[in-house]
Amino acid sequence: MKIGIVGCGLVGTKRSMALGPAHQLVAVADVELGRAERLASQYPGCEYFADWRAVVGHPACEAIIVATTNDMLTEVAIAAVELQKPVLIEKPAARNSKEIEPLIQLAAQRKVAVKVGFNHRFHPAFIKAREIWDTGVLGELMYIRGRYGHGGRVGYDKEWRANPKIAGGGELLDQGVHLIDLSRWFAGEFSDISGHVDTYFWEMPVEDNGFMLLKTDRRQVAWLHVSCTEWKNLFSFEVFGRNGKLQIDGLGGSYGTERLTCYKMLPEMGPPNTETWEFPGPDQSWALEFEYFMECVRNCREPQGNLRDAHAALEIIGALYQSNK
Repeated sequence: MKIGIVGCGLVGTKRSMALGPAHQLVAVADVELGRAERLASQYPGCEYFADWRAVVGHPACEAIIVATTNDMLTEVAIAAVELQKPVLIEKPAARNSKEIEPLIQLAAQRKVAVKVGFNHRFHPAFIKAREIWDTGVLGELMYIRGRYGHGGRVGYDKEWRANPKIAGGGELLDQGVHLIDLSRWFAGEFSDISGHVDTYFWEMPVEDNGFMLLKTDRRQVAWLHVSCTEWKNLFSFEVFGRNGKLQIDGLGGSYGTERLTCYKMLPEMGPPNTETWEFPGPDQSWALEFEYFMECVRNCREPQGNLRDAHAALEIIGALYQSNK
């Protein structure tokens, strides 16, 4: 398909690199025209614009990737859906759950595929983990423990992610939405939501740490912590069953080599049988997610990691923000 990208920052650039040889990037837009020009220059024949409407309405664009700041995500996606163009919208898809609801309704009415950028589901370690989990060999889920964090950078508190009007929230919304989505992927819906958000280090009006305790109706728990005072980038996600656990560490790059370890409990207990898989090299999740999205478009199938998943995650985040006011 011929693709248009709105938003040519770090994520928009990663999305362009993940299109693969079967698809063509034909138009890009960014409020900073120079950034759009730099991205377009890497793709022969690609046009660039400062106005996102020029990409969404471009006659050659068959599908749209929306990688803007959070305040523009739904507006751009709605315009694309109105033109019957499938959309891959970057997480969190909106600043809050109310903001995403018109997009959910329109996509359902127009029967247009919309995939949210929950690329963590497509990391090879998570794909393998789901394969193992779905066999049932590790038994019924008991609880999940997840940690995700980075250390920011000089001037982080002056960037758009620190502006509540643009971002909608802080670290809980930024990286926390990934941990919540992954937890829902394994545990299902959470009915009891509690936690704490606070700003410990960065002088900004949004939180730099979020602590979550999420419970299902069956008392299964997700115990999650996201932070931008981690100093050394960290990703760790553990799924505990009655007969063993899965542990995913690292996401590649500065987060360390991506690794899955499966611990299977023995009948006599004691040290478990342990098997580890490592996934070195570049991050494959962006390309795997985009190809999955294209497959859903071709087959008129509702994608996983969709708008309803984003809405559920945003509802949890909103509840935590409200309880911490």
